[in-house]
Amino acid sequence: MTPYPTERIALFIDGANLYSAAKALNADLDFKKLVEKYRAGAVLVRAYYYTAVIEGEEFSPIKPLVDWLDYNGFTVVTKPVKRFTDALGHVRTKGNMDIEIAVDMLEFAPHLDHVVLFSGDGDFRRLVQAVQAKGVRVTVVSTTRTQPPQIADELRRQADTFVELSDLLPEIGRPKTSPPTPTSRVFERDDRA
Repeated sequence: MTPYPTERIALFIDGANLYSAAKALNADLDFKKLVEKYRAGAVLVRAYYYTAVIEGEEFSPIKPLVDWLDYNGFTVVTKPVKRFTDALGHVRTKGNMDIEIAVDMLEFAPHLDHVVLFSGDGDFRRLVQAVQAKGVRVTVVSTTRTQPPQIADELRRQADTFVELSDLLPEIGRPKTSPPTPTSRVFERDDRA
């Protein structure tokens, strides 16, 4: 489904999940192009970007991206990464933003016609269903073209429309840099905990 010119639309970007999908596709994303794409086809009400940040470090690889997004009109939602030791004694980090995304999407749904969720996390299936019950169309952007696929089948099936991220790359991607620049890195979360 293509947005309509008068349609009120909002983007909800699960930063860690989108980063993982783009990385699996060996791609870098251009967030300026991403916003311009959706702004050109509809009334872009808001673009949210969610990520966990490591606090207390002198330099965080996500900081330049978060600063750029904030300066360029994104609503950036962050929270500190939690560190814990697993049963094997390995130090792990956790930075799940699912609750923040769910609360914001549900609160904002009455003001929207269309939500675009950039995530493949199956935990969002019920959220998508609840937003649809409020009369809002939901598009999910992720990828099935990786091994394993980055999208949970139940989320893909629940969405009104599924958009293959690799199909969007000609419009919102940029040439892969090697090695990755600080602005192309995003905190990768560990959902196993």
